Amino acid sequence: MTDVVVTGQLICANEDEAAQVRRHLPLHTRNSLSEAGCLSFVVRQTADPLVWQVDERFVNAAAFKAHYELAVSSEWGRVVQGIKRRFTTS
Repeated sequence: MTDVVVTGQLICANEDEAAQVRRHLPLHTRNSLSEAGCLSFVVRQTADPLVWQVDERFVNAAAFKAHYELAVSSEWGRVVQGIKRRFTTS
């Protein structure tokens, strides 16, 4: 089994979306880091206040799938559902 690495951007359309990310990101980060199989989880605002750099690493595909399913069904998932994502997974 190999690590799964997710990298890319979360791209907000406006300040309202960015405010929602800022509000909900701390709990989402804590929850993600506490998941079995999460090796690293960093989401940080870039120089562009509407763009967030995403860098995540999981022990394997099963751990990433579990994270994804938890995230989608969480408050975070509901808040960021409509926000544009540009991610690659390897």
